[in-house]
This record gives sequence, C-alpha cells and structure tokens, in this order.
Amino acid sequence: MELNSLTIEAARAAVQRREVTALELAEAHFARIKQEDGQIGAFLTLSKERALEQADRMDRMAAEGKTLPPLGGVPVGIKDVMSTRGLRTTAGSKILENYVPPYDCTAVARMEAAGAVVLGKMNCDEFAMGSSNENSAYRPVRNPRDLGRVPGGSSGGSAAAVAADMAVATLGSDTGGSIRQPASFCGVVGLMPTYGRVSRYGLIAFASSLDHIGPLTKTVTDAAIVLRTIAGRDPMDSTSAEVPVPDYVAELEKPFRGMRLGVAKEYFGEGLNDEVRQAVEAAIDKLKSLGCEIVPVSLPHTPYAIPTYYLIATAEASANLARFDGVRYGHRARGVQTLSEMYRRSRAEGFGAEVKRRIMLGTYALSAGYYDAYYLKAQKVRTLLTRDFDEAFRKVDAIVTPTSPTAAFRLGEKSNDPMAMYLADVYTVTADLAGIPGISVPCGVTREKLPIGLQILGKHFDEAAILRVAYAYEQA
Repeated sequence: MELNSLTIEAARAAVQRREVTALELAEAHFARIKQEDGQIGAFLTLSKERALEQADRMDRMAAEGKTLPPLGGVPVGIKDVMSTRGLRTTAGSKILENYVPPYDCTAVARMEAAGAVVLGKMNCDEFAMGSSNENSAYRPVRNPRDLGRVPGGSSGGSAAAVAADMAVATLGSDTGGSIRQPASFCGVVGLMPTYGRVSRYGLIAFASSLDHIGPLTKTVTDAAIVLRTIAGRDPMDSTSAEVPVPDYVAELEKPFRGMRLGVAKEYFGEGLNDEVRQAVEAAIDKLKSLGCEIVPVSLPHTPYAIPTYYLIATAEASANLARFDGVRYGHRARGVQTLSEMYRRSRAEGFGAEVKRRIMLGTYALSAGYYDAYYLKAQKVRTLLTRDFDEAFRKVDAIVTPTSPTAAFRLGEKSNDPMAMYLADVYTVTADLAGIPGISVPCGVTREKLPIGLQILGKHFDEAAILRVAYAYEQA
C-alpha cells in the first residue's frame, strides 16, 4: 500500500481495518516531508508530538473495535493563519515569528475532534496577502509540478503539500481566491464555502467580511468530507450562520442530469490564456455531454471586481492589522526611546513590503475626504456584483468559469508588478465579494504539463450543488 497517495476515505478505512496504523501513516508523511519539503517549502512548523499523540489515540480506538470518526488517523496540514494551541502561528510574518496561541481555531478543533492528525502549519503569503506565495516572510513555496513556478497564493503551502503527497488534506483560507487559485496551479481540489458556513473564530483576520476557511484535497469526495466536518454554527463567531449542514458526501450521489449551468461571457474575454480557454471549454462540453443544460448568463459588473476588492480588502486589513503594534504581543523593536518610535519601528521591522503596501492603500481609502469617494463607492459596487449573481442564479443552478486566466507562472515573474499579480485573481474575487461558494477542480494540463482549474460557483449555502457538479466531472 502506497501510504502517501491515500485519500481520506482510503486512509481512514485502512486504519479502521488495521491494515496500517495511524502512527505508521503519520510517520510515512513526516518521512515524505523530510524528503521533499527542503525544495518545496510548504511547511513552516511541524507538530510531531501532537500528531503522534492523536495517531496513538486513533490506533487504540481501532484496536478496541470502536468506529473511527470521519477523519480518524488522517494526516492533515493547517495554514499558518489559523490559531493552534501551543503551536507556533506566524501568519507567514516576522511580526508573529514567536507567537504561540493559547487556543485552537474552531475549524482546527473540529478537524481534531473528527480524528485528524495535524502534521504542522503550512507556509503562506504574509497575512494571506498574495497570489504566488512569494510574500512569505520565511521563504517562497515552490510548485511541486514545476519547481521553477509558483504554487499560487496565498494558501500555496496548503496546495503544494497535498499535490506532493506530504498531507492527505489541508485547510486554507480564501479572501480573494486564496484556496481556489493555488488548487488550480497545483492540480488539486480547493473549496471555498459560503461566507458564514465555516466559523472564522481563531483565523487571523485579513479582511473580516471576505475571509473564508475551506479544504484543499486530492478528490471532491475528500473536500465534501472535510467541509461536513468543519461547517456549522459556532457561538464564538457571530458571522457564522444558523443554517443546517447537509451530508455533503451523500449529496454527491444525487441526480446530476438536467442541472442548468451558466457560462458568463465576462469570464472568457481578454487576458484568458488560449490553453486555459480550450481546457475549460472542453470541460463545459463534457458537462453538457453528461446531461447538463448550458445556459449563457451575464455578470456585467465583473470588470469592476478587482478595484472593488482591493479597496475593501485593504481598508479592512488596515483596521485589522492595527493591533500588531509591539505592545501586547508580536515583534517589538529594541533600543527605542519613545512610544511612537516603538510603534513605528516594530511595524516597520515586522511587516513585509506587500503588507505595508496594502495597509497604506486601505488607510488612504478610509481617510477623511476619501471615504465616500473610494470605500463607500466600492461597497456600492460590491452590492451590484452580488445582484449580478442573484440575477444569474434565477436562471441556473451553478456557474462554470476558469479558476485563473493562466496556469502557474514563474517565480519572480510578477513580483515587481503588483497590478499583474492582482489580476491573477480576476476570476475568483467576485465570489468572495458576493459571499457565494466556489470550488476549483483540475480540468487538464498545458503543453508544459501545468495543471488547469475549472471553477464552479454556486448559490449561497448551496455547496451541495457545486460539489455534485465537480464530482460528476471528476468521475467522468
């Protein structure tokens, strides 16, 4: 049995049947990390003691003949923007280099309660700000499919670890595409749930009205299993919704034929790479051959999504990151004489260039005299973008698009051009702004063998529908 290539279902079943122990499974993944991660850079911190204790618990349950929980013995990784009790959590930033949280993020706690074995914390762009994982304060992550290329961002470590068989599944966060775009670049499945479906308690905030937690996995079924585990109301997060959580795995098998899938012309215009276009159009043809009805729809405010996103997200970031001032926790500058100097130098030394750029953009947008002109106007456009989706979903059950306009680009190719980097998220930010769910599934490769992703967007709290479409395509 090849232990590193197992899915969630296969790994749990093997531990349950005692064909392999959870300890052996965890050790096999730590060995893989030792072998591969020196050149990939997906992990920032390993949690071997915590992992082996959990694996031992799962092995004792299996030995006693008890039924394992849904993730019993499954090795997973956690993006380093989620708090983990007693385990260093840096958000990819030097300002939190030595931060050890006193509590667990709700999503992490639910994963471990379901039997998951946490291998460690995943590298990411600093405070989840980036589309290439080159903004990590520690080291960039390399794409396992081509080490000269980026894995996408900001959950690049989470995607790369799954693609390189260093973890069976991982958790990532998505504020403008940070789960789906890396999933597309690395050739894995990435699911962003509806805003409010998964608690954000314990997630280090980037932009509070846009941040989502979701899974990156090898299969659509695995994504359904993880979402079923972490979804649901949490009293610790007032924005988590009191909406029933379906059995997403059972929903996969429900009838697929006859579903209406929207195709928006705004997602197939200028800037879309020809190979990506051909792969996505072939995927749409495949879905049609499986019995779906393809319906043209329009999302006319899509061209305004990127500027809207970069006004709202940076404004929220400037407020959220104000707490990192060297007073309560995090990096504090040495040798300072005054309080204002301590604030200034602690933040100057602790934050990287992209974080500083976004704080300045956001602070400017919120400043007196500019609030109405920029931030308020952006919020109005956000409403128009949401209405576009509401109108489209009156006609269709889901919308299919490319996940990214290109396949993975080369390390350093866009790092000196922020606008080019921001446009990498042009097809994903709209779902974050509207709060709707989206999933990326692999749909082919370029001539250079680089993965291409198909994005499927759904109605609020209808993750079951997009999972069903993704599963049908995956199985075809």
